[in-house]
Amino acid sequence: MAELEISDINLPYSTDAEQMVLGSIIADPDLISKVSDRLTPEHFFRETHKGIFSVMQKMFVGGSDINIVSLTERCAREKVFESTEQAKEYLYKISMLAVEHSSIESYADVLDEKFVLRELIYASRDIFEKATSGTEEPAALLEYAERRIYDIRSSKETSGLLHIEPTVVDILQHLMRVAENREPAQQHGMSSGFPTLDKVIFGLMPASLILIAARPGMGKTSFAMNIAVNAARINRGKKIAVFSLEMSRSQLVERMLSSEGKIDSESMKNGLIPQDRWMGLYEAGEMLMQTQIYVDDTANITVGEIKAKLRRLSDVGLVVIDYLGLITVKGRNSGNRVAEVTEITRNLKIMAKELNVPVIALSQLSRGPDAREDKRPLLSDLRDSGSVEQDADVVLFLYRDFYYNKEKTDHINSCECIVAKNRHGKQCTVPLRWDGEYTRFTSVEDRYEDPGR
Repeated sequence: MAELEISDINLPYSTDAEQMVLGSIIADPDLISKVSDRLTPEHFFRETHKGIFSVMQKMFVGGSDINIVSLTERCAREKVFESTEQAKEYLYKISMLAVEHSSIESYADVLDEKFVLRELIYASRDIFEKATSGTEEPAALLEYAERRIYDIRSSKETSGLLHIEPTVVDILQHLMRVAENREPAQQHGMSSGFPTLDKVIFGLMPASLILIAARPGMGKTSFAMNIAVNAARINRGKKIAVFSLEMSRSQLVERMLSSEGKIDSESMKNGLIPQDRWMGLYEAGEMLMQTQIYVDDTANITVGEIKAKLRRLSDVGLVVIDYLGLITVKGRNSGNRVAEVTEITRNLKIMAKELNVPVIALSQLSRGPDAREDKRPLLSDLRDSGSVEQDADVVLFLYRDFYYNKEKTDHINSCECIVAKNRHGKQCTVPLRWDGEYTRFTSVEDRYEDPGR
C-alpha cells in the first residue's frame, strides 16, 4: 500500500492574505488586537510568516511597541531571517501592503479557512497511515478519527469576551416576569420528574455530570430509568439516550413496562399477568412507544464510542449510562482501575460539556457503609473513586433503611435520596417512596431534610 505523502498534495494557503495581515499590523500595530485571539503562528503556511507573527505576538503580550525598527531587530535576533538587512527589506515591503482596518479581519478569515483545510489533510493522512498499518483495532481507530475531526471543529468554536450587559438584562427581565405572573421560577435544567429533587439541583442541568451511586439492591437502575422515562414524557421534543452495559435492551424495556404499567416483575417474567392489568400494560407500552427513548446495550463500550453514537443522534436531551464500572478504557491506563475511573469520569464530564447535555452515570459503592453503624453512604465510599467526586457536578446516594433493618416494617417503602454533592446548591436529603413490587420510585413532596438546619 502506497503511503500518503503530504508533499504530493497541493496544500491550501494564500501568500497574499498572509502578507496583508502582517503588513497591516506593521502599519497599524493596534490591529493585532483584532486578530490575536483567533490567529496563531500555525495559521500561516510560510515559515517566515509564522516566525514574524510569533514575534509580533510576543511583543504584543510583553507590551513592546510593534514598529518596523524593533520588529526588524527582534526577527533577526530570533533567526526568522538570515540577516537584519534581509528582515528590514521584507518587513518594509509587506508594510506597503497595508489594508483598511475593516479588511484585516476578512484576510484573517481566509487564513482560518486555509488552516482548517490543511488540518483536515494532516488528520486524513494520519488516519490513512493508521488504517493501513494493520496495528490498530478498528474501534480504537474510529475513536481516534472522530477525535481528530472534532478537535479541528472545536478549535474554531470560541465565544470570546462579551460584555455582561445583555446577560444582566436577560436575568432581570426573567425575574420581573416571574414576579409579575406570581409564578415560581423555572428550574434551569430538564425536569427529572421528581419536583423536590429538581428544586434542590435545579433540574438536570445541561453540560452537567450527575452521579447516582448506591450499594447493590438499592434501586440505582430503577431510579435512573424512572428519571429517563419521566424526562422523555415531560420533554417530548428531546431524545433520551440510555446506554445499558449490564442489562440487555429487552430486560431494560421490560423493567420500564413493569414500572409504568404497575405489573410486578415476577408476572412480567412468567407471563401470568392478571386480566385486570393488561389494559395498564398496553397503556404503558403505548406511552413508551410515543417517547423518544433510545437504548444501546453494547457491552465493553468506551466513552469515545458513546460520544460518537450521540453525535449521530440529533436533539439529545439526556444521557443515562448504567453503569460507570463497566465502561472500557483502552490505552495506557488499562489495568489500573483507579486511573481508568479517573479517565472515564473526566471524559464523561468533557462529553457532557461538549454536547451540552446532562449525563447521568450510575456507580457502585464500596462496602464501607456496611461496616458502619450509620450505613448512609459518604463520598469516600465511591468505589475506585479516582476523580469521580471532583468531576461530578451532582452526586446522589440512594439509601433504604429497610434494606439493613428488616424489622422496621414502617420503613419498607421509604427511601432517601442523599444529595451529597451539588455544585449549584445545597446538600440535603430528599425523601422518596420506593415500590419494590414495580421497581418504581415516586415523590414525597411535602418536605425534605436540610442537614444545615
